[in-house]
Amino acid sequence: MSTLRALARAQAVASGRAQPVATVRHLHLSERPLVLVPLALAGEANAPLAAMVGAAPDDARLLVVPQPRNRDQRFAFAAELAAIVLPYLDEFRDLTEAVPVDRGRDVRHRYVDAPQLLVPNPAGITFLRLFGRSTRFRRTDGDYPVHQSVPLLGRWLTFFAERAEQPGSSALLALTEALTLHWTTGQSVVEDLHLPAVLGWLDPPAGLTGAEAAARAEDPAHCPPAGPATDPDFDNRRLAPAIEAYTRAGDDPAARAAAYDELAGLLRDQLAPTWELMWRGVGLLRTLPAGARVAGRWAGDRDAFTAHAEHVDAGGGPQPRRDGAVAAALRLQRLERASTAWAVQRAYDDPLVMAEHRLSGEAFVGEVTLADPARVDDSGKRPVLRPRIQVVTTEPVPMPVGARLYSPQRPAQKATVVFVTPGADGKTEVVLELSGGMGRGLTAPPGSVPEVGERICLTSLSDGFLPGGAFPAPEETPWTHGGPPGTAAAPPDPAPAEDWS
Repeated sequence: MSTLRALARAQAVASGRAQPVATVRHLHLSERPLVLVPLALAGEANAPLAAMVGAAPDDARLLVVPQPRNRDQRFAFAAELAAIVLPYLDEFRDLTEAVPVDRGRDVRHRYVDAPQLLVPNPAGITFLRLFGRSTRFRRTDGDYPVHQSVPLLGRWLTFFAERAEQPGSSALLALTEALTLHWTTGQSVVEDLHLPAVLGWLDPPAGLTGAEAAARAEDPAHCPPAGPATDPDFDNRRLAPAIEAYTRAGDDPAARAAAYDELAGLLRDQLAPTWELMWRGVGLLRTLPAGARVAGRWAGDRDAFTAHAEHVDAGGGPQPRRDGAVAAALRLQRLERASTAWAVQRAYDDPLVMAEHRLSGEAFVGEVTLADPARVDDSGKRPVLRPRIQVVTTEPVPMPVGARLYSPQRPAQKATVVFVTPGADGKTEVVLELSGGMGRGLTAPPGSVPEVGERICLTSLSDGFLPGGAFPAPEETPWTHGGPPGTAAAPPDPAPAEDWS
């Protein structure tokens, strides 16, 4: 936890209300996200119990598995979920746009928008990841066949779960993480995983402090858990008897329907409060304007959605159970680069995030006191424009002479430290030589060079291109890393009595 977040957490405790730690929204929010609130049966390996799904506050659909230990009912639930999710995905596959590549010499096409899934907390993402793994290899023929939509649903859920691992991606979001990225509560990080408690701090009822609202939200009598876990007392006293009543009903249609209605009512009461909280949280996020670089990251999600849709349309196979050595290395590198870019872009978009880097010595803010925008360096083969500026700051400047700095206001421009002169009055004078972002001539365009009196931020964080590493082709994987990956065969379908995991 950074110093500023620790301070904001202390202020939240003192004021009784969550404190903002961002001035802009760092995540994309779709105009019509698909909200999914899952519930799993306790004591079973990711066995679905129920889900509430919909793309609007008044469009909630309840899916129920009356006997989660029954394999046929679990896959019937998957088929019902697929009947909601897959048409939602298809809504985004009507329009495409041309994207120039190879410096404009060619174009590729991608969808102009992409779907977005929202779940209450990170455990919901884990549920979808395991649910996708459990369904994407199922067979639609032979022994124990499933509906033809089930394997396709599994592949899409796996796609969204993998995108959730990508820093900065907005394809699949846990609402607790999205909210605590922009506000800090007065409770622990573990308590921040509970959506009702987080919203208690952000938007407490009249007459209650955030701490009081959070404590009330943690009482299952006032607000059931946000899933996929359920309250143990509810499991023992109400859920277990309802499932048992459904099982005892046997083949009696009237008794079975009555038992099902009772069970569905219990589960609806468990899910409805979280459903309402999900849309309240979305509304709070919409109050923040989107950051300048959010659209670029969402374009990456649209690229990934387009690529996976084309892979599915072309008859490509499901994602492997395990990555090969080369695929795992490429994934790790991609995640590391995305993590670095995510941190830098958030700082460039948001002065509150940049303040954390100022405290750590990676950035400083100062005032331009001298500027020579017409300076030309003619020491090389040809003269080049190299303006110099002097910045005076009261903040520490640990950057050495020769270090390259960047300004969020002019991200294409580099500033090389020429002199650092500490003053006796606590101020530090920094002389910088500028390059880039000023065209190719010997005269700087207006506004491209900071002017005297301008207050600027300079940081060692770079939003520039990060080159990738060199990896062998998968078929050239050395024997020290397992050799070339084989073709992953689908695992055999389990018998009906086997646990689903």
